[in-house]
Amino acid sequence: MKAKPETPSFFEERRLRAQGYRHIAGIDEVGRGALAGPVVAAAIVLPSRLKAHWAGLVRDSKQLTPKKRELLYDHISEIAIAIGIGSVDCLAIDTLGIVRATEMAMKQAIDQLSPPADFLLIDFMSLTGVRLPQKGIVDGDSRCFSIACASIIAKVTRDRLMTELDGVYPGYLLGQHKGYGTGEHLACLHRLGPSPIHRRTFQPVRDLLDKL
Repeated sequence: MKAKPETPSFFEERRLRAQGYRHIAGIDEVGRGALAGPVVAAAIVLPSRLKAHWAGLVRDSKQLTPKKRELLYDHISEIAIAIGIGSVDCLAIDTLGIVRATEMAMKQAIDQLSPPADFLLIDFMSLTGVRLPQKGIVDGDSRCFSIACASIIAKVTRDRLMTELDGVYPGYLLGQHKGYGTGEHLACLHRLGPSPIHRRTFQPVRDLLDKL
């Protein structure tokens, strides 16, 4: 029998509000393991008292269907106190490495928050050079409500962008696999070669370039 997906809770947010924090941001990224396109991060500050009929549907974005993600994206966007989006392109990923590029995207998202955050809840990571108290939570997108909401915002934002890029770089089926290394994507890569938005330091893109 399949285990039921973990439901994210407000435990961390309630604990921090009891300590006096008011603008607690959940932060997550998507696209870290893709072969094409940017890495995208979202930061979100939610109301202290959230009473919404849809709240029980929130999960890590990877556990949701595209239709449910789109629905929740709209609901979350309507009630959020602040949302920030960060995006770092394939050139920076190839130059800096995916870890630093992910940190950059998260910092961009945090900088866009208005009002600014006073505490950060981050999926898995901790951010150096950010002068805010923070906590990295392992499996945070499954366990922490704010991080789960950030994962949905980031995922829908990036998916929409990749669908747009499908029209700019036709033939790679970017709108279907969103840049991840599916069998279809690999077949397109072998047939067409890498596009300008493919990450040249990622295998198998790097292997294809070595053969040219």
